[in-house]
Amino acid sequence: MVKFVPLHSSRPLGKLLGAATLAFCASVPTLAFAADPPIKIGVIAEAQAIAGASIPQAAQMAADEINAKGGVDGRKIEIVTYDNHSSSADSVRAFQRAVNEDKVVAVIGSYISEVVLALEPWAARLKTPFITPGAASNEISLSVHKDYEKNKYTFHGYLTSAALAHSVCDAAKELLVDGKHMKSAVIMSEDAAWTKPLDVAYEECLPKIGLKVLDHIRFSPDTTDFTPIFSKIEAAKPDVIITGISHVGVQPTVQWKTQQVPIPMLGISSQASNSTFWNDTNGAAAGIIFQAVSAPDAAVTPKTLPFSDGFKKRFGNFPSYAGYTAYDEVYFIADAIRRAKSTDADKLVAALEKTDWEGTIGRVQFYGKDDQFTHSIKYGKGLITGLMSQWQDGKQVTVWPKEIAKGTLKFPSFVKLGAGL
Repeated sequence: MVKFVPLHSSRPLGKLLGAATLAFCASVPTLAFAADPPIKIGVIAEAQAIAGASIPQAAQMAADEINAKGGVDGRKIEIVTYDNHSSSADSVRAFQRAVNEDKVVAVIGSYISEVVLALEPWAARLKTPFITPGAASNEISLSVHKDYEKNKYTFHGYLTSAALAHSVCDAAKELLVDGKHMKSAVIMSEDAAWTKPLDVAYEECLPKIGLKVLDHIRFSPDTTDFTPIFSKIEAAKPDVIITGISHVGVQPTVQWKTQQVPIPMLGISSQASNSTFWNDTNGAAAGIIFQAVSAPDAAVTPKTLPFSDGFKKRFGNFPSYAGYTAYDEVYFIADAIRRAKSTDADKLVAALEKTDWEGTIGRVQFYGKDDQFTHSIKYGKGLITGLMSQWQDGKQVTVWPKEIAKGTLKFPSFVKLGAGL
């Protein structure tokens, strides 16, 4: 409360002003505290894409929760969103605007590897912390390792392609080799930056778990007719199709059912991670097994189900895989700012490197500068392992790992297990 001094006081004017100033200053912290500018975080995402739509929604949800609890040391988190229309060029323009005009302190951006690889040099030029919630290409974090001082502003907030392959192989070993006595596979991947290292890792780890690779098919993401591809796969007679698909998903899934391909599909299918996928495929998704980092039925951590349930209540559907990571990223960016006591880019990078945050997908830590995948989230027990879900009767059912599984494998009648070699 400001203390006013009577004008008829016999004290000198300077002392009067000094006393008044001191009294006023005593009240200023409360006024300034409320007037502190918000901390702006940019979100660049594929808002119209199945897997990308959850990114800005989840980021906003996290910011709202943080703000409801007082923000970051009293400062509000403000999410500034940009729809990149799945375009690298639009993403670059959005990144430039976010930093130069909208004055964001960090950017969460894209589930598409080509987009993230286009933004990484701009994170370096504009010295702005940048985290992807869903791109997988090894090159993202390898670039940080190769030129740390230049690219240290980029963080890989999702599993690398190499780690994703290990997750798929770990699951396939328990579910298919040990559980169903399968012995052979065909790899089917879209031709994209993220699948090149994924397929290399598949070819290395699948034989190690007991699945002989009979063929390796890469197809254009623009493919509309998968009939010839499935016919070729059927001719090879594998026990399972191991997938690496993200930009596509609905079309091959629908044609897998309409063509009655008798071979199960397991692997990466990003679009299948979205709760709208069942309706998107008119139920053709039944039996599809897909890797994810979290799921709406699995308590990966105590934070997983409250988030997924809250997201559905607010937006009408469960989040895609990139929704879980985007939500976590807003939280650990805020945590890093709090620990750094600053939004300065270099201080924020240093704080992010020390991240140890239990999020919805597990315990988030980043590999250090001496690891080849610098600034990628760590994969392994007690950290992030991912999980496998299967579409069953209109729902995503977690089937691996067994510690959090909510069901067992269930396939449509046209799938013939053990029909291969």
